[in-house]
Amino acid sequence: MRIEELSTERMGDMNRANEEFAVIGRIVPALQNGVWTYTEELFERPWAKKYPAEETDWHEYIGSADKAAFIAYEGDDCIGQIVLRADWNRYAFIEDICVAQAMRGRGVGRALIGKAQDWAHEHDLCGLALETQDNNLSACRFYAACGFKIGAVNTMLYRNFDRPYCDETAVFWYRRFGKGEEI
Repeated sequence: MRIEELSTERMGDMNRANEEFAVIGRIVPALQNGVWTYTEELFERPWAKKYPAEETDWHEYIGSADKAAFIAYEGDDCIGQIVLRADWNRYAFIEDICVAQAMRGRGVGRALIGKAQDWAHEHDLCGLALETQDNNLSACRFYAACGFKIGAVNTMLYRNFDRPYCDETAVFWYRRFGKGEEI
């Protein structure tokens, strides 16, 4: 596997790894004494979900001082991507991360998080941050395994959308850099 920074020649590969995933349950976050914890609820009937590809001007990410996109390849096949930006609070905010279905569980996601970590260090940022939904249980498990901690929950972010999206809760995950907090 290799990871390349987005180039004009590779723009056609963006979103190729954005494939459906199984919604098997959700996390239920709880804030107690300033610390977020969560429990898991498994759904009786899982369903498939796929995020729509957002219309993005990928040219903005090429050679940018405060944005970057990286694509993971196995041979010539696009197997994953990560898109990030330097946020106002000195975190590298991961706008998108996805891994092709056939490659999930093989270290591609961790390698992409590692690439984001390297980029954040190069830009003197203090950590990584991202947002996902409470019902993306597999992603929540992955972020927790990578050392992310819940920093905030937003119950209103998706309320203006049609079902099933209006029932989702946004969960913001953070991983600060420091001793013992690196991948």
